[in-house]
Amino acid sequence: MTGRLDRPNGALHVEIIDAAAPWSGDAPLIVFHHGIGATADIWADWLPALVDRYRIARFDTLGFGRSTVPGPSHAWSLDALAADVLAVARAAGRERFHFVGESLGGTVGLLLASRRPDALLSVTASNASHRGGSIQRAPEWREFIRARGMAAWAEMMTPLRLDRERVSPAKWRWFERTQAESSSDCVLGLADVLLGTDLTPELARIRVPTLLLAPGQSPFVPLAIMEEMHAAIPGSELQVFADARHGLPCSHGAAC
Repeated sequence: MTGRLDRPNGALHVEIIDAAAPWSGDAPLIVFHHGIGATADIWADWLPALVDRYRIARFDTLGFGRSTVPGPSHAWSLDALAADVLAVARAAGRERFHFVGESLGGTVGLLLASRRPDALLSVTASNASHRGGSIQRAPEWREFIRARGMAAWAEMMTPLRLDRERVSPAKWRWFERTQAESSSDCVLGLADVLLGTDLTPELARIRVPTLLLAPGQSPFVPLAIMEEMHAAIPGSELQVFADARHGLPCSHGAAC
């Protein structure tokens, strides 16, 4: 089922896949949340390994893809993004769910895990940071985009996210085009939210099962930051993909 979910700040494009085998029982839900400059399609390579056992909900985050693009004065917040996740889960018929988020989406997942553990069965955070001050290169985006535009930003970003030798030319072109078509206001507004975030005090309170997927070659989130999260979240697991860049969920979807 694909449709629009009305939210206070605009409509979200949501896809709910309910293809679990009938003998698998009441299939648990996984909600996927992408990061800045991407869309729900980033999760395509994950789905074949999951759809037989899980109900899937993936959505274009507000401001990206087929969801509403707010104006330049929109007040972005992690709390509002987290509320959108809960609304997507309810639309998929679940009050509790597994959460998978990458980059910005991973940070949203950490917030949910610390503040709404009643809603989560587990959280998987990929190429994500818990404190914005550790995110590298993003502070440069505003001046770069102002001077050169979104197409140049996308051309600059794609090799930081993907290794051309490890993805198909079609996937590379898709990611570059998707970034180029993103709203600069949304990219910069959410980058500011991330840079101003510090969830360090909340990590020790996380008790839901937590898996951290860490790219070894992200130019934005150093491996040491995800190792720091692993040390701070009780019982968490860390899986390192030594050859992956920041676009780990896209380049290594099947392995993830």
